[in-house]
Amino acid sequence: MENRRNARVPSRMRCWCEGGNVTLYSRVGNLSEGGMFLRTSTPLQEGTRATVRLGVGEENGPELHTAVKVVWSRKNGHTWPPGMGLAFEELDAANLERLRQIISHEQTRWPGA
Repeated sequence: MENRRNARVPSRMRCWCEGGNVTLYSRVGNLSEGGMFLRTSTPLQEGTRATVRLGVGEENGPELHTAVKVVWSRKNGHTWPPGMGLAFEELDAANLERLRQIISHEQTRWPGA
């Protein structure tokens, strides 16, 4: 059964993620107003709090810099790609609007993906 409240949008943008004394620069698999899937062969542990920076170097405006929590992770060897599910935390109105702009941009950038 699906637990998600927000529709996911496929994405191929890159993202910085910093948490647990680790900094990752990885590709986003999908994105929603509630969170994102970050592709990485070295996911952080469930429960880890981190920060992400989306839209870095992108042509569609300023970056989004916000807190996230790792809600699940998986490593290599599964049917699905390795990575981690991140839930956005404490999105203020400005960051929520920025996230919506990024999602809208990704929808037009990768239609049908």
